[in-house]
Amino acid sequence: MRPILFSVSYAGLWGQSRLTLEEFIPRAAALGYAGVELMGKRPHLSPLDWTDDRLDQLRALCERHRLEVACLAAYTNFTGGAEARDVPFSEMQVQYVESLCRMAQRLNCSLVRVFTAYERDDMLMPAQWDRTAAAIRECCTRAAPYRVTIGIQNHHDLAVHSKALVELLREIAQPNCRLMLDPWSLCVRGEELYETAKRAAPHVVYTTLADYICLPRARYRPGLTNYTHEPDLLRAVPIGEGDMENATFLAGLRAGGYDGPVAYEMCSPLRGGGGMENLDHCARAFVGWLKENAADSTH
Repeated sequence: MRPILFSVSYAGLWGQSRLTLEEFIPRAAALGYAGVELMGKRPHLSPLDWTDDRLDQLRALCERHRLEVACLAAYTNFTGGAEARDVPFSEMQVQYVESLCRMAQRLNCSLVRVFTAYERDDMLMPAQWDRTAAAIRECCTRAAPYRVTIGIQNHHDLAVHSKALVELLREIAQPNCRLMLDPWSLCVRGEELYETAKRAAPHVVYTTLADYICLPRARYRPGLTNYTHEPDLLRAVPIGEGDMENATFLAGLRAGGYDGPVAYEMCSPLRGGGGMENLDHCARAFVGWLKENAADSTH
């Protein structure tokens, strides 16, 4: 299992320090990573900004630092815009994903990440399912000439449970469609980790880790002289300091035959703040943590 650093960690989107991709690449190498995942939107790798010449320069920069570009991350929501039937939102997103596939080929990258969809109250669930499956299926068709795999990450509402995710993969039924199964969603929703990861491993092409501490919440009700319980607040912490059982998940993947990329992301407010020193500390700690835990696949 090789460590990959996701550029979103240094994108400044949650108030953390921001690096350009040209600054991020050498930093990832210096922190001990084997490769990078690049965020497919501004301020990083937006198709609106990157010409072939710039992409060639970026590829050369990665090669100089001996980093693979392991994944380009698309940001999709295939039920988005369904209320405006005259506007082709799904087609726009498929075109966006195809643009990233073209860019991926230029960067010697063979994987583009997509999300599924947020659930809507104004559409029947079968219609949302069919719309999402059809869009991802077309993404796969358009990715194939670039020799790119479409990876589905369990992030949005639709098919977020591992069983539903595998069912969606089966319905899409494209040879270049795989899963990018992450443990944090499984942990937070209470899915069993080891056996789930082991069963899913044959379908998995990539995984992304982070760690969070779950902070219980309650709201005071003066009329009852009591509290009502609210969903936990999750706060990102350095790997190994939170409540996510990442090591158990990795052991399950390993038992199922997975030995691929393991990415690290800092994509929410982080314990210790968003300064460069703290970001680097957490990123560097992950490399050591992965080396230790990838070697120990016992459960």
